[in-house]
Amino acid sequence: MGESITEGAIQSWVKKPGDYVDMDEVVVVIESDKLSQEIRSPQAGVITECLAGEGDEIPVGADLFIVDTSQSKPAEAPSKEAPKEAPKEEAPKEAPKEEAPKEEPKKAEKPKEQPKPQEKPKEKAPPAPPKPVAVSGQREEKREKMNRMRKRIAERLKSAQNTYAMLTTFQECDMSRAIELRNAYKDEFQKKHGVKLGFMSFFVKAATHALQQIPVANAVIDGEEIIYRNFADISVAVATPKGLVVPVLRDCHLKSYADIEKEIAYFGHQAKEGTLALEDMTGGNFTISNGGVYGSMMGTPIINPPQSAILGMHNIENRPVVREDKIVARPMMYLALTYDHRLLDGKDAVTFLRTIKLSVEEPSRMLLEL
Repeated sequence: MGESITEGAIQSWVKKPGDYVDMDEVVVVIESDKLSQEIRSPQAGVITECLAGEGDEIPVGADLFIVDTSQSKPAEAPSKEAPKEAPKEEAPKEAPKEEAPKEEPKKAEKPKEQPKPQEKPKEKAPPAPPKPVAVSGQREEKREKMNRMRKRIAERLKSAQNTYAMLTTFQECDMSRAIELRNAYKDEFQKKHGVKLGFMSFFVKAATHALQQIPVANAVIDGEEIIYRNFADISVAVATPKGLVVPVLRDCHLKSYADIEKEIAYFGHQAKEGTLALEDMTGGNFTISNGGVYGSMMGTPIINPPQSAILGMHNIENRPVVREDKIVARPMMYLALTYDHRLLDGKDAVTFLRTIKLSVEEPSRMLLEL
């Protein structure tokens, strides 16, 4: 009856004591607070006893009726009906032979009355039980104890949901300029710094710039006070086989693109090896989560306590946009900013995310502090 259902009531008995019932034939209808369910006989035989009356409340799992499987289906009923039907078929056959030459129109009228027997199947169709579908293979469930990391993640995310007034705002970011810069200098960058140039460093620098422009986004509520920070420690979410970890890139306002890429590569390797230290994941003013590497189109990230906001990056896809009154294809990414609405007003949050968007679309804006 379902996990939440503990009892039901007998709505009606389809069969009574003394009736023969085939396997899977409906015997009784049970009514619960969610639905009415037909209960079928597990075996063929004669019902000897009904253990509850109509309207009785019964718990799930209780016995409903007893079936005597030793008794076979009675064969008298079909033999008595056979001779009765035979004369009915013979009588109309003789009548048309005599009246055929004179009353041919009457023959045309009789077929019009023949659709009446077709109404019988309609009455039998509703009670007919559906045939059980044969399931190939095995249906299994596996129970596994939750690891400590997953427990902690669950506790922190649920605590954030209960504590913060979370709201998410969105922007779409044109990645054309960032892609051009990356393609133009990635070989020189790797040769000089020994690390690949990725898009994450663009967003870390853009978020750092935005945190400096919108100080309230770099603040946090502590009791009845607000703590403001003038430094940018950015947490970067990294997926591991055991769960999500967020190592912290400290003092990003003092680091170059190369410094950021080196730290990201280092923490990514440490995370996969499972050798991250607790100190590597402690603190952080703001978090960036890149679901785009897994193909995410859009999502609403959850704040990483005790921070006040988190940026969600998503997949880059060519989409039609309008540039100079013309529809053109551009590599676009949806950005999502989830923020604590207790601290950040909508104006602050939208301005903060727009600053990130514009900085990524044109990185030279950060050099000019725009």
